[in-house]
Amino acid sequence: MSTTASDPLSALGALPGVADAVDSVRKAVDRVYGHRVMRRRSNEVTAEAALRGARGSAALSGADWNLEEVRRRTDFSGDGEAHVIGAALRLTAEAGQLLSIWRQSPLRVLARLHLVAAGGAAPDDAVGRPRLAGEPVDEPLIEAPLPDADEVAGRLEGLSGLILSGTSAPALVTAAVVHGELLALRPFGSYNGLVARTAERIVLIGSGLDPKSICPAEVGHAEQGRAAYVAAFEGYLSGTPDGMAAWIAHCGRSVELGVRESTAVCEALQRGAA
Repeated sequence: MSTTASDPLSALGALPGVADAVDSVRKAVDRVYGHRVMRRRSNEVTAEAALRGARGSAALSGADWNLEEVRRRTDFSGDGEAHVIGAALRLTAEAGQLLSIWRQSPLRVLARLHLVAAGGAAPDDAVGRPRLAGEPVDEPLIEAPLPDADEVAGRLEGLSGLILSGTSAPALVTAAVVHGELLALRPFGSYNGLVARTAERIVLIGSGLDPKSICPAEVGHAEQGRAAYVAAFEGYLSGTPDGMAAWIAHCGRSVELGVRESTAVCEALQRGAA
């Protein structure tokens, strides 16, 4: 069996521009990990990255709140936007706890992520499981055609198999594919975007690229804007080499912007301003 057949993600790493994106991300991540603040105060940087990542992910799902409002609020049981913010915060808090399970059963982790995100906002019998035939999906940003329930089940199994079998592909490539595939499938009735971006975070942490979770790609996805996010995702949906390379590069740029955000946090901590 060829390497490409047994490790299909590895071929994506060879697409034009992808190696450059991977290299750029690695250099950016190495720089922030080398910041002197990270030697003694990495936990503070991690906590701030989680908050900012949650805010960014929620913004893409339609709840674009000021960072200080997210920081100040303690009750997210109000309107729909508050539920989205609360779900994003819960997911970023949960992500680091699921790494060992992800390596053994990605589908269990996805079910757990949806359960955490829904947090009582969806019917109990629709939480933590892939949608059934005919069930609606509430995903305000992504308007691509919705795969049917049988296709969702088959592709989720395929994605799980890819993760469990391992890959020589760079972490950025794997994270981008997991993110893109979950957006394409929208396997749950709600909160699919939040779940997809959290799964991307889990891959980046678990791969060793960002073990302290201080490079929030969600910040970068939000900073580049919803229109750019959707346009890049359409490249993923196309399945063409150029489209896939563009989506991976977009995800790479998002990680780099997350690095920039955490570098600013490090600088503020160093100055005593945060």
